[in-house]
Amino acid sequence: MARTHIRSISPYDGGACLSFGPFKLFPAERLLTRNGAPVQLGGRALDVLVVLVARAGSVVEKDELIASAWPGVVVTEGSLRFQITLLRKILGDGVDGARYISNVMGRGYSFVAELSPHDDPLAPDERIAAHRLDVSLPVQVTELYGRSQDVAAISQRLAASRFLTIVGAGGVGKTSVAIKVGHDSRERLGDAIVFVDLAALSDPALVPTAVAAALHLSVRSADPLPSLLAWLRDKRLLLILDNCEHVIDAAAGLASGIAQATAQVQILATSREPLRVPGEQIFRLEPLATPPDQPGITADTILAYPATRLFVERAGASGATLDVSDQDAPVVADICRKLDGLALAIELAARRVASYGLHQTAALLNERLTLAWRGQRHALPRHQTLRATLDWSYDLLDDREKRVLCQLPVFVGDFTLAAARQVVPAGSLSQEDVVDTLACLAEKSLLAVHLAGSLIQYRLLESTRDYLLSRSDQQIEGLARRHAAYVHRHLEENTVSSAGLGAGASADIANVRAALQWGFGPEGDVNLAVALAAAAAPGFLAMSLLIECRFWAERALSVLSPAARGMRAEMQLYAALGLSLMFTRGNSDDVRAALEQSLALAQALDDAPSQVQLLGALQIFHERVGDFKVSLGEAQRSLMVATGSTDPMTLATANAMMGLCLHLDGDQVKARALLEAALATPVQPKLSGTIYIGFDHRNRAGIALARTLWLLGHASLAVQTAERTVKEAGELDHPVTLCIALIWAVSVFVWAGDLARAEADIDRFIACAQAHSLGPYLAVGRGVKGELAIRRGEHPEQGIAAIRGCLVELHEARYELLTTGFCLALTEGLGAAGRIGEALELVEHTIAAVQANGDLYYLPELLRIKAWVLLRAADDNVAQAQACLVESLALSQHQGALSWALRAATDLARMWAPTRREEARDLLAATLGRFEEGFETADLVTASALLQQMDEAELTLHHNT
Repeated sequence: MARTHIRSISPYDGGACLSFGPFKLFPAERLLTRNGAPVQLGGRALDVLVVLVARAGSVVEKDELIASAWPGVVVTEGSLRFQITLLRKILGDGVDGARYISNVMGRGYSFVAELSPHDDPLAPDERIAAHRLDVSLPVQVTELYGRSQDVAAISQRLAASRFLTIVGAGGVGKTSVAIKVGHDSRERLGDAIVFVDLAALSDPALVPTAVAAALHLSVRSADPLPSLLAWLRDKRLLLILDNCEHVIDAAAGLASGIAQATAQVQILATSREPLRVPGEQIFRLEPLATPPDQPGITADTILAYPATRLFVERAGASGATLDVSDQDAPVVADICRKLDGLALAIELAARRVASYGLHQTAALLNERLTLAWRGQRHALPRHQTLRATLDWSYDLLDDREKRVLCQLPVFVGDFTLAAARQVVPAGSLSQEDVVDTLACLAEKSLLAVHLAGSLIQYRLLESTRDYLLSRSDQQIEGLARRHAAYVHRHLEENTVSSAGLGAGASADIANVRAALQWGFGPEGDVNLAVALAAAAAPGFLAMSLLIECRFWAERALSVLSPAARGMRAEMQLYAALGLSLMFTRGNSDDVRAALEQSLALAQALDDAPSQVQLLGALQIFHERVGDFKVSLGEAQRSLMVATGSTDPMTLATANAMMGLCLHLDGDQVKARALLEAALATPVQPKLSGTIYIGFDHRNRAGIALARTLWLLGHASLAVQTAERTVKEAGELDHPVTLCIALIWAVSVFVWAGDLARAEADIDRFIACAQAHSLGPYLAVGRGVKGELAIRRGEHPEQGIAAIRGCLVELHEARYELLTTGFCLALTEGLGAAGRIGEALELVEHTIAAVQANGDLYYLPELLRIKAWVLLRAADDNVAQAQACLVESLALSQHQGALSWALRAATDLARMWAPTRREEARDLLAATLGRFEEGFETADLVTASALLQQMDEAELTLHHNT
């Protein structure tokens, strides 16, 4: 059908205005006004009016009108009659005698009103004010959680650059954020905001047409772009292009053309990948923040995170009664973490709570059933299920991208570029293909990218990983084997440091688990799995994954081949088994046997560093069971081995071990020298293949040095050392090391009289032990709580009961390292409660045990407490009590334990004061005079006050005489 070209008055002349009655028609602006006010008129009706007015006084045939209003579209005359009727109604044709459009039977229609063409230019801002464009910006009906900073940042950058693309994964909330930016821009732009959803387009060529339609511009040529750019040239508006990824080339061309052809049009695009055109700014929209995976998390804590607030709100909106308690908080937090903070995934899961309940919903997440869960009935098709969202992204990939992507689920959690290069290439895929494709997948928001230290890490979102695993056609031959082999090589090449597996430790462990499960599975490789279990054991120990470490060590040892007997792998597995058993099941003979077997293998392999580590483990074992003399012997053996080694860290470890044992044996001077030597050795990043046994030698040396310094009379320095060591232990992110540092630091604070600090640290100790199932440590925590109650004088009977219960549990677990201290506190509690017989029996039994087993550093204090109990007895025990104090004082001086000596001297001076005044004063003054610091601590304050009292009494006596 031929188009008639209108030449009498061009409807697109730049400033032309056609007036009739109260109306003015601006064809170039596609604007009709009545008495200066815009008239709301549909695009088709306006097309018909422009043609009729341009041919005023002539008959315009029906076919010509149809061709003008519906170019390239076949419609019936009924559509034209509807538009004519609509025009007549809007114009008021026939009202009060007004006549505008006449029907010429059998031919067409004619514009019959008097027409006066003239120039009536409008300024650009006036044109936009008149041409109301806000007909497509969706209403935001729900609250946008956690996006206020993103919206503000996008608005700021968009105002500065005029062209910005919001990039992010499917379902992350790009459209919602763009709509919010649009609404927030209305104060600045009025209604000059146009939202164009490109999702429904299947033909990229229709992108300019879709934009023109949103602007209510008539498309009059095969290529509407020039006319569109001409119309936009002097406009001031915000154009939102939503969902560009499937028509990316066309959207990029249009956006680039508009950005270059206009000065005041702002473009906000959303896409799963950047448009990559000049002038584009990229804003990568990250998933909503989720609560950390930590024990004891509360409802108040999780509701501070936008992902969990969204989940709770959407669950309630769907009819669920979800009053989140502290018990439910970890479940909600775990759901949101598993869904990676993706807004769409969270909304889909939240809708199921009303049907399944919270806990069943959480369980179903592990079955990949969430991919089919349906969302809102009127949502876009690609947003109605997670599978539809991911199908949308997957179908946009080319064959190479699909092939690489479908192999990435073999990685669990984070993985590096190096890992992908070694695991993924197969068949026609090269390493270069993988490198290039990973960048493409990351750009298309199918891979999350983040920086771990100086290393780039990639990760598939869990929903994407589940989707790829659910595709039955994507089983890649040999992929699991290549993955397991890579994980083994990675562990062997990156020797465990004192902090664990190094950069990306948690990601390494996740991939180790996956490789081990495959290796020991029905289609796995047992020999590779055994080697992998041995290589992974240090990492499990370093991260305090003790139960898991024990499980894999036992599994590997049960299938160890004859060829692997006597090799390093067997040595590592026995060491891991012994240490994990020690901390999960107590100090059994199985622990000792496993450690001794590992030590024998290390000796056969002539591996000095591992020998020192294993002797250290045995030293700890005997120390824990109360065989302090045997423990000292193991430390002496380790020092002999280390002396012949060229590895400074090995010698430092042995020095730390020996210094600790000498501290417990009562030789504080030698202990200090060895401990300081151990701490003076620079930290090295690797242990050169040695077994990491879960203890940091610097930490143990530091905390032992703190106690030694206190005993030597340096109380303030001891407290500072204890605080620094606890801080360093916390930075290691190793629960066992932290617990050891805390419990030994508590003893320093108790000795110094800082019970508040001791209380705070023991609470932290208990929380850490509970979080990591460190059984005996929980009993220790309860015992220290009882000791603090006794020392404060609060409820001594409750304190006594707490310590008795603690001692029963520790004896059952053969954990005797701390029992001497608890017996000492219990003796004081019994004495304060008037239970003198029990107290005396307990202290005498404890003294005998110390003398037999070698825990001698406590002996001076035990003798002093025995004297204290004797003086409270009904019998006259003064002479015996004095003998105990004299012995305590002498032994303290022999050990170099000045702080024990001060306590004994204070008690002895108090005893002698009535009858041996000068001798008492001289003893106390001489002992106090040996201190150089720590005068603010409890013992020094007490001793100084007593000395002052004695001096004042002496002055009073001289004055009276």
